[in-house]
Amino acid sequence: MNTLGHSTKNYLLSGKEYDLFIAHASEDKDFVTPLASLLRKKGARVWYDDFILKIGDSLRREIDKGLVQSRYGVVVLSHYFFEKHWPQKELDALVAMEQLDKSVILPIWHNIDRDSVIKYSPTLADIKATKSSQGIDVVADEIMQRLTH
Repeated sequence: MNTLGHSTKNYLLSGKEYDLFIAHASEDKDFVTPLASLLRKKGARVWYDDFILKIGDSLRREIDKGLVQSRYGVVVLSHYFFEKHWPQKELDALVAMEQLDKSVILPIWHNIDRDSVIKYSPTLADIKATKSSQGIDVVADEIMQRLTH
């Protein structure tokens, strides 16, 4: 069921093709894929690599396009995330976008705690995050609440 209701008009007026870009490490797909599916089911327009990328696509061009055309970046922070090249590039792009716009980074701490996030990035630890340990339904509801307010 689409929970965006009459607010959908606001998203159409934003000029962005997607509500959410999901940045994650491939090792975290067991959490990310069901979350992305649930967010779509709730009415969010989601850029998620498994939904968008097709054989032969340029990763860099498609990711850049997805980042530019998204209102928010959902960043699934985990130990894997901080060890991988592509998720770091996506995060760098979102941080650059934040300097031009309002808050765009929506962090999810996945199997990681605040102390670990601080070790990797003190500035990310300062952003209010949700935790995957709360369950996919709670995480999705918190993200949808941000989209509608």
